[in-house]
Amino acid sequence: MILAGDVGGTKSNLALVERVDGNLLIRRQRRFPSHEYAQFSVVVAAFLAESAEVIASSAAGKIVAAGFGVAGPVIGNRIHVTNLGWELDAGTLARQIGTGNVRLLNDMEATAYGLPWLAAGDLCALNAGKPSLHAAQALIAAGTGLGESLLHWDGDRYIIAPTEGGHCDFAPRNDQEIDLLRYMKKIEAPVSFEMILSGRGFRTLHEFLDPGVRHPSFDDPHTDPAAEITRRALEGSCPICVRALDLWVSLYGAEAGNLALKTLSLGGVFVAGGIAPKIMPKMSDGTFLREFCRKSKFAALLADVPIHVVLSEEAPLLGAAAEAARLL
Repeated sequence: MILAGDVGGTKSNLALVERVDGNLLIRRQRRFPSHEYAQFSVVVAAFLAESAEVIASSAAGKIVAAGFGVAGPVIGNRIHVTNLGWELDAGTLARQIGTGNVRLLNDMEATAYGLPWLAAGDLCALNAGKPSLHAAQALIAAGTGLGESLLHWDGDRYIIAPTEGGHCDFAPRNDQEIDLLRYMKKIEAPVSFEMILSGRGFRTLHEFLDPGVRHPSFDDPHTDPAAEITRRALEGSCPICVRALDLWVSLYGAEAGNLALKTLSLGGVFVAGGIAPKIMPKMSDGTFLREFCRKSKFAALLADVPIHVVLSEEAPLLGAAAEAARLL
């Protein structure tokens, strides 16, 4: 049995995964709200305790390997969770779980390694494009934060290079976006793409566009304004929400295009994270693709890049499990 985890600032998904006839099958899965736990070890302990029967019934009767995709850079086999404050150490986790086979990955590494294990229905094409065989690929994922990674073919499979590209400086392209940068610099400096292209960015854009329009979630610390803003935008019930979502998706497409140019990812760009699947009507209306391709001399080149939205939340779990299995 393999223990796999997708660990982020908002939620931590844990799963028990088995290899069966060359496939990875999730036998048990649970989502934990990360902010309710002081450390990740407490989450692991709770999941292992409630999963004891499933583990015991597996072929090995125990956890033989573990892999965790975590929102943060892996340094010295340790990870600090960027938007939470947890510290994960591979050695400590190995002792807790009872296996010497523990792999820590950046969350974008885990998601990218999970792509080959997804079913066709887990992907939605925004642009069919003209994929170049074994060319570089890229992954961008907006959720609690903004993650980016690169995929390079090594002759056998795609090897993932994680980045912290979401923390690069926001680059405005027109007068409105220049005004947005000025507005945001009054709050924080420097201004990164992640500050806009993440869940918290929706309220920022809404208040930038019209600070006089407010919604109930703005004053409720237990409610996510992003959910209300995107819902109202898709319903068309609030003009400011509509404009905020349009601006957000425009900037998302622009940054995805930036990533494609920096990596020359002619093999395709994958859009993952928790936000895109929830706003698919807007993601697929042409706004994202238009801004993705709007790159001066390279519009035609980018128009040939395949773009797929990852609809399944299981990609990072499958990727973490697959990389843990390679330790065996």
